Amino acid sequence: MDRPKQFAHFRYVGDKRTQVVYDIDGLDDSAAEVIAELMSAETYLCFAPDTEAEARNRGYELYKG
Repeated sequence: MDRPKQFAHFRYVGDKRTQVVYDIDGLDDSAAEVIAELMSAETYLCFAPDTEAEARNRGYELYKG
């Protein structure tokens, strides 16, 4: 799956509503609808540093699909 243009330089994108983080590089095309809905809702968040550990540090859980 390609990264959304807002996150061209970020691998991990979090959903503020559900506290779920998505590894954009690790998703297949079946998750594109989920990411498109997240982008249209504008409830996303990126992390710095851009790591899964930082997302977990902020209370986010990795999307399991």
